[in-house]
Amino acid sequence: MNSLLHDFTAGILRAPEPPCLSLYQPTHRHHPGTQQDPIRFRNLVKTLEESLRRKYSARDLHPLLQPFQTLADDHQFWNHNLDGLAVLAGPGVFQVYKLQRPVPELAVVAESFHIKPLIRILQSADRYHVLGVSRQQIRLFEGNRDALDEVELDPAVPRTATEVVREKESKEDHLSVWPSAPGTGVHHGTASTAELQNNETDRFLRAVDRAILKHYSRPFGLPLILAALPENQTFFRQISRNPFVVAEGVTTYPDALSLETLRERAWQVMEPHYLARLAGLTEMFGAARSKELGDDDLEPIASNAVAGRIGTLLIEADRIVPGRIDTATGEIELGELGDPEVDDLLDDVAELVLKNSGEVVVVPTARMPGTNGIAAIYRF
Repeated sequence: MNSLLHDFTAGILRAPEPPCLSLYQPTHRHHPGTQQDPIRFRNLVKTLEESLRRKYSARDLHPLLQPFQTLADDHQFWNHNLDGLAVLAGPGVFQVYKLQRPVPELAVVAESFHIKPLIRILQSADRYHVLGVSRQQIRLFEGNRDALDEVELDPAVPRTATEVVREKESKEDHLSVWPSAPGTGVHHGTASTAELQNNETDRFLRAVDRAILKHYSRPFGLPLILAALPENQTFFRQISRNPFVVAEGVTTYPDALSLETLRERAWQVMEPHYLARLAGLTEMFGAARSKELGDDDLEPIASNAVAGRIGTLLIEADRIVPGRIDTATGEIELGELGDPEVDDLLDDVAELVLKNSGEVVVVPTARMPGTNGIAAIYRF
């Protein structure tokens, strides 16, 4: 399975060769919904084919559509899905992403990939990590307001204290002194069992803190909620150097909770941060507009996106404005999605902002400033 974060960060999704095929559909985790998913997928592929035939020859269609047919026939794939599916394809490209939240059905052929649903997933204000911490093991989860799933940890992240102890012993098997907390020297044969256990825990959690920061917190930039007994919360917070750890936590290790209960308790911690961020974005837009550094009109926003003036762009989650944009001038032309040269203008503007190192945030309709589905904060 492709890594959405890696591909998005690397710019793979923003530098395609046309035609670019984008397919999105909600999927199901359990039977009987899983039976309908491949049927709906085949129907969406037919929509892609119909759009392609308006511009491309039958000879061009086969290499583009064959990977879709192979995926449609993969029974193992359809029996193990999440809440949504994205497939982006083009000449020499076939990227498949299982998504943690549902997405509206969409099948579109255009000059670039339709990536707004992926931006929403990667840059939505409601995403977070949960780190389950005990003195002997950890578990990591990724969630949003609606779902929570365990993360398959990177091999560089230690899962248990035993892994860290064995690694240390293999590197220092000729030393007679156990590494310990600063200012202490614990020697074999003299330290109590409790002292050795504390040193092992300290070493383990420091290694976990470094690895989680490197492989998850910095790349994703998500709030990190601790799920641990109070004494382990205190222990971890004392040694942690991770600035993404939030002050509140879930005071139970995940093993003692169902996944849904853990999600509910994590969201209780996360929701105030989520609402505060959305309120902050709205306030920032209002302040910018009062200084003529903000706009919610699509036409000037498009031209300013081309010029690289947009620092932050807000786009409405469920709004689509079919059309095309001239990436040299920013001039826009409305159209209809069946045209293989037409995509969502909001999506296209978002791509331009990202290419110019701006921030794009997909916002729920109820929290969106203005009524046009788009709002920009200019750099100058």
